[in-house]
Amino acid sequence: MTTAVAAPFRFFALQVVRTRRLGPSLARVTFAGPDLAAFHSDGLDQSLSLFLPHPGQAEPAVPVELGDGWWQGWRELPDDVRAVMRSYTLRALRRDTDGHTAEIDVDFVLHGVGPGSPVQAGPAARWAADAAPGDRVLLLGPAVADNRAIRFRPPKDTDLVVIWGDETAVPAACAIVESLPAGTRARVWLKVPHTDDVQDLGTAADAEVTWLVGDGPEAALDAVREARLPTAEHPYVWIAGESGCVKRLRRHFVGERGIDRRRVTFVGYWRRGLTEEQLREQG
Repeated sequence: MTTAVAAPFRFFALQVVRTRRLGPSLARVTFAGPDLAAFHSDGLDQSLSLFLPHPGQAEPAVPVELGDGWWQGWRELPDDVRAVMRSYTLRALRRDTDGHTAEIDVDFVLHGVGPGSPVQAGPAARWAADAAPGDRVLLLGPAVADNRAIRFRPPKDTDLVVIWGDETAVPAACAIVESLPAGTRARVWLKVPHTDDVQDLGTAADAEVTWLVGDGPEAALDAVREARLPTAEHPYVWIAGESGCVKRLRRHFVGERGIDRRRVTFVGYWRRGLTEEQLREQG
């Protein structure tokens, strides 16, 4: 299944090769497949669309044979047949010695998984918690390395990188921090539900990383509002996570700290109280 969609994006037919729990709230799923030879991305927060099968299905139902008409065909499938689509960011890609992409990692937040959880697990969290080698998925991702689904783009004159992300943004934020070059100053806040979700990050940058463990939305925002940032002439800010928190932080950086709005990247990965289907219907 290598149907082109809207260049530079296309479908990739992949299989799970292994899984690993990163903590109570996060699981890493590693995918591989011959299609990945055509997967290319130079981004650190590359956005992807994953299509997952329903329980009992051998593979996700997406009518890729319709070419550019796949979206309408997918929408017209019955709810219990149509593949579950969820948006994620690429955590890592690894190439073999010939330069081809051999594997990619995607980290899943396991909201609602496990006994006694206060929220109900969604279909993607349930799938990731039970994923096993050989499970088949479809991925809509980049065939061109520099594409519009990459948002982290600090200007060349940046002298301070500021990052805030909740658990849904942790994969992208960690990839960004790990890739920052030596000499880069960075101030980072990452919000996770549990102490065991905290990850060890290796980076050549001069980065101060603060993990906000179990904090509610207001406390996680206050941690940034009350922080004293290093002096910088050309800061760049990347904020990602729950849409309401992201918008409030953007107003803080632009309105209260006076940072040029063109140097603030903000991405709402989800919205409190809404499913991804409901978000798509709104927008």
